Amino acid sequence: MRFLLIHGRDLMCACFLLIAGPAICQVLPLPLTLGPEPGSAPLEGRAVYWVDPDRTKTPDELERQAADTPWAVRSPGMQHRLDGQALWVRFDAEVRGSEAWYLTIGSSGIDRVQLFHRTEDGRWRAQEAGDSVPVSQWPVPGRVPTFELARPSGKAVSYLVRIEHERVNFGAELTLQSQSRLLEVREIEQFLMGGYFGVAVLLALVALANAATYRDRNFASYATYLIVFTLGQAAYLGVGAQHLWNQALEWNALSTFLLPGLSAVAALWFVQVVTEPARFSRWLNQLVWALILALLVAVILDTWFPSRAILLTRLGLTALSLVLVCALIGLVWRKGDDAEIRIIALGFVPVLVMALFPIARGFGLVPNSLLTRYGLALGAAVEMPILFYALSRRGARRREAQLRASALPHTDTLTGLADRRHLLHRLDAALRRARGQKHPCALLVVRLANYDWILSEYGRDMLDRALVVTASHLRRCAADVDLASRVDERDFALLLEGPANSDQANARAQQVVASGLRPSQALPPELTLRLQVVVAMLPGEQPDAAATLQWTLAAAASVKPDSRKQIRML
Repeated sequence: MRFLLIHGRDLMCACFLLIAGPAICQVLPLPLTLGPEPGSAPLEGRAVYWVDPDRTKTPDELERQAADTPWAVRSPGMQHRLDGQALWVRFDAEVRGSEAWYLTIGSSGIDRVQLFHRTEDGRWRAQEAGDSVPVSQWPVPGRVPTFELARPSGKAVSYLVRIEHERVNFGAELTLQSQSRLLEVREIEQFLMGGYFGVAVLLALVALANAATYRDRNFASYATYLIVFTLGQAAYLGVGAQHLWNQALEWNALSTFLLPGLSAVAALWFVQVVTEPARFSRWLNQLVWALILALLVAVILDTWFPSRAILLTRLGLTALSLVLVCALIGLVWRKGDDAEIRIIALGFVPVLVMALFPIARGFGLVPNSLLTRYGLALGAAVEMPILFYALSRRGARRREAQLRASALPHTDTLTGLADRRHLLHRLDAALRRARGQKHPCALLVVRLANYDWILSEYGRDMLDRALVVTASHLRRCAADVDLASRVDERDFALLLEGPANSDQANARAQQVVASGLRPSQALPPELTLRLQVVVAMLPGEQPDAAATLQWTLAAAASVKPDSRKQIRML
């Protein structure tokens, strides 16, 4: 009985080929031979397709009606509008050797993909992947739909691929890959995407830390943009469905369109914060906010009422946002005084350019390609460190200005050194440590001996320059733990807080004296600074910081301006 069934089936297939064969052979390419060597083979030009207008056909019906089905060869770059329809792709392949071969769909986010072929007992074997089932239940779990072909049987096997995809034209490549080639491609993808998402998460965390620590609005907006953009790329590239929300089918279907849309909203808000268009035009600032609101409404409508028209509207608003971003950066570049805006503009260039490809793909203007799939991620990989560097520089500059402003109450206005009150506070703490820990410190009082001569010969402006130059010499001679200050009209002080002996203090005094004798570009060539230094090793007999400073200043005042000995040890 089994013999009769098997040969009866073969007889029916032979009759079918006699009747439908001439019509099919007109368009169906020759069967593909896969193996035994590893590799890959694209199906463009080697498979035929047909679009089912109402999604009602089954593999059995297509097999029976093969002669009447208008198959056509699927050429490279071809796109299909499948709203309410199904795309059927047919190819024949024979696997040789012991290595398994797989069919991969070169895009993530496909609504539904099915692969059909008959097994050796004549029954249909169906495999399904895409957003219709969790990734963990795919025939071959991964980032993109992947199916295993039939094992070697000594003859070619006919395969039928059924694809459903709404709102965006389907144009992904269909490729046959050996197991070793598939593993190699996936290893490279995991390495590159792991690095990309790892850097994105690291920069986002550091940006959040900077925003919280310094209350920096720029870093807060950058962190928000980076988090939303990274999640959008995870959804768009299929990483989210594979690793983050692989069991949440409804969210997976929504996230493919929702998160990339929110990325555009976050990006426009980030640019608005960074460029501050309100400084230049109230109308332009209102336009930015209006476009942000319009984009947000379009994203919400596209999520709750999905349709091709709303998606195209959202893509149009996104394209308009790119134009507005260019205008904002150009305006700040031309009219603003921000030193970092050119670096920020340079950082945005890769994303602005690469964003054009997925937008054009959404409009159906270009076929699916590496740039439409990965271009935005490549642009972001270049953009992220550049923007972080620019914002760090801007933040450091603003914090430095804030620190200077906060230091004004205890800073000398002319030289920027610490004032007398701040010196006394630090000197008092240094004396307590020196007495408690039994180690000496030193106080150097530096006097500008030719103060009166400079004032009489060059005037007050040049004297102020000389004082500023003296202060810069003291800064260079001070170590990290030392304090340079101005304590009088012509007197400065250098507090060596760390453990210091007399030889170290004397060496520092010689350094100060020598720096004053060197020519300075801020002073006339013939003018040198005659600096006299009094060195006091502490703690001494004086009871407190005020008495110690007064004692040292009195010693400095007792030294004649024309004295040949410029360093005096107390």
